[in-house]
Amino acid sequence: MFSTEDSIVAIATPPGRGGIGVVRISGASSLRIAAGILDHPEPLRPRHATYTRIRRNGAGPSDEVIATYFPGPRSYTGEFVVEISAHGSPVVLRGILDRAVAAGARLAEPGEFTLRAFLNGKRDLVQAEAVADLIDAATPLQARVAFDQLEGTLTAQIGEIDRQLFDLIARLEASLDFPDEGYHFVEPAEIVRRIGCVVQTLERLLASAPRGRLIREGATVVVAGRPNVGKSSIFNRLVGAERAIVTDVAGTTRDLIAERVDVEGLAVTMVDTAGCREAGDRVEREGVMRAARAREVADVLLVIIDGSVPLMSEDERLLAETAARPRVVVVNKVDLPPARDTNPSGSHGEPDTAHPTTLVRVSARTGAGFEHLRDAIVAGLTGRESLRDPAMISNARHIALLEQARASLVAARASSEAGEAPEEILLADLQAARARFDEVVGTRTSEDVLRHIFERFCIGK
Repeated sequence: MFSTEDSIVAIATPPGRGGIGVVRISGASSLRIAAGILDHPEPLRPRHATYTRIRRNGAGPSDEVIATYFPGPRSYTGEFVVEISAHGSPVVLRGILDRAVAAGARLAEPGEFTLRAFLNGKRDLVQAEAVADLIDAATPLQARVAFDQLEGTLTAQIGEIDRQLFDLIARLEASLDFPDEGYHFVEPAEIVRRIGCVVQTLERLLASAPRGRLIREGATVVVAGRPNVGKSSIFNRLVGAERAIVTDVAGTTRDLIAERVDVEGLAVTMVDTAGCREAGDRVEREGVMRAARAREVADVLLVIIDGSVPLMSEDERLLAETAARPRVVVVNKVDLPPARDTNPSGSHGEPDTAHPTTLVRVSARTGAGFEHLRDAIVAGLTGRESLRDPAMISNARHIALLEQARASLVAARASSEAGEAPEEILLADLQAARARFDEVVGTRTSEDVLRHIFERFCIGK
């Protein structure tokens, strides 16, 4: 079992130098430990920032600090917490940390402060995981989804589904407890209807999973095309930096170049690739092979065409090969006179109704059309669905458990409609679904699962 009897300490701010650094102490002995560190004659006042100094250690320096005391249970962890804000020198912070350990504190494990918040009922497991997601958020959309989950939006929706299921289970159990009364606490048709309502609500929530995972995990967009169509220039425009070398020499880009950027709130890894052609030397051949592999794993392809010249055989081949993939065909060099027989929107391969091609015209030289290109990238990634759902699931653990719950509910509904399974079997399926809901929010979760979740946290959170 996890122990919360000792007091833990960690530096709560990121490693390195900064204006301010924070050392956090949590546990029953936090006040006593802080008293041994601080040169302050009076007890710290609850929820007040107290200006004081670090107690001198021999002839060493004494830093000025701000100490804040949060009595439990009204603290982040639900325990007695003291936070010491000092100058952000690693030497100063390490000195405070060492003195706290010498006074009886234990160095905290990654995520242990949030783990204690969970164990002490300050956060459910969805909210605890949202803390890590919020810390890791690199775009406004990632932060919003994490903050919504931290505020309990997803927990509330799962709780409402669980309450509907609990009421049905209670009625079925009553029927089993009083079999001789000859009274049905819930009619068979009502059982089917209620399970159907729960399944519908759950499926609406699961429908947000692809968008939620896209926001949380990001996506990969690969820039492809034959040499000298402006792939690297477009890549540089999209990432906002001169990351790829641009020359008029065909085959300049030999290796994959990747850069993570914010595209309308989505964390997108842009990948520039070698030009698609019959390569001459061994190095370029390797680059072309890597480009082909990158295209296979892309969430969206940007197929670049030079609009100032007629389509070439390499253009035709790439358009045909990518016809069934989510893609945006980008006609570059619109600042130049167009070629009369360039027709990138024509029939190239079998059309794919699931992934219709979007055509965008841009100029990498002037920047014209890039706003439309960014919109097309987002539309290709999202299928033009809204990214603003208040309750959205984005965590793979939650998705897997809710899919298992749906499978149990669908099985229960099918057996109830057929009238084949006894109520005990039906009840077992419904209880299995409830157990998955409990695992999502952490009402029942193994220590191994908790360790796996919290080990990805940073130390100090």
